Amino acid sequence: MAMMDDTRLLRAPTGTAPVYTYARTPGVPSVGVVRFEGPHLPPGAPAPGHAHSHDFLVLTFCDRSGGTLRLDGRELPMRAGDVHLIPPGVVVGTGSDAQGLRNARAWAVYFPAEVVDTRAPGSFLSWRAHPLLFPFARGAAQGALRLRVPEAERAAWSDRIAALDRELCARADGYRDAVMAHLTLLLVAVSRLSADVVQDLQLRDEPLLARVFDVIEERYADGLSLADVARAVSLTPGHLTTVVRRRTGRTVGEWITERRMAEARRLLVQTDRSVAEIAGRVGYADAGYFVRRFRGCHGTTPLRWRRAAAAA
Repeated sequence: MAMMDDTRLLRAPTGTAPVYTYARTPGVPSVGVVRFEGPHLPPGAPAPGHAHSHDFLVLTFCDRSGGTLRLDGRELPMRAGDVHLIPPGVVVGTGSDAQGLRNARAWAVYFPAEVVDTRAPGSFLSWRAHPLLFPFARGAAQGALRLRVPEAERAAWSDRIAALDRELCARADGYRDAVMAHLTLLLVAVSRLSADVVQDLQLRDEPLLARVFDVIEERYADGLSLADVARAVSLTPGHLTTVVRRRTGRTVGEWITERRMAEARRLLVQTDRSVAEIAGRVGYADAGYFVRRFRGCHGTTPLRWRRAAAAA
């Protein structure tokens, strides 16, 4: 089983839930699977009662009922057949029936949104518009979207996730393609399950968020700031920060940085441009500052990232 050792603590502000990020490894699919069964939690999984959030997408599928979860303050029973789509920023913890979770059995699949469309680095900025990720957008409004798998289809869902888990563990020849194929099929199944939900998914702030991400996409390489984005969407920086953080779990500045880092990762792996040139191309006039930001996000320098990717 693929454990959650591919995540790391991003920050743990005093008085708030800790935030976990996906620790990407060059050449390895940024997809993880965890099996929760009875009282036994896999190594690296958050302990019962440990409220936390994350900056990646999480899909859970429960195949045996038991206990309750709390998602952004909303308590939900763990029922066989339930699928939860949990977007970034949602605080996850056990509910009042934490003891009952000992009877539950569930899968969790987690991944950064950018892995779904490798043709467009940084496309995770507009993940709400991606047809396979759009169902997660409803979760941004209410903590998490809960869907129900018909009883006759539940065994197939478990088999599908188990197959993804086996590919991640075995890492046989061609496993990267197999992992992405299994993930895509899983997301197609989610999209079909939520087709009726998507029809009425016209959230009030979605046009605003789409415009924010468009501005970032168009201008991230030009020294873009929060004030620039706010001006482009005709809001004050404070109000824009509140809206974006509430709906995505991140600030505008964090999204700008992540878009720059996504392009930097692509240029490091796919070109032989110097670090200084890459810094300039992703919006950093000071190459030294770019290196510090890259190290802060990835735990390594740009050159070491490039070497690791080449060796993978």
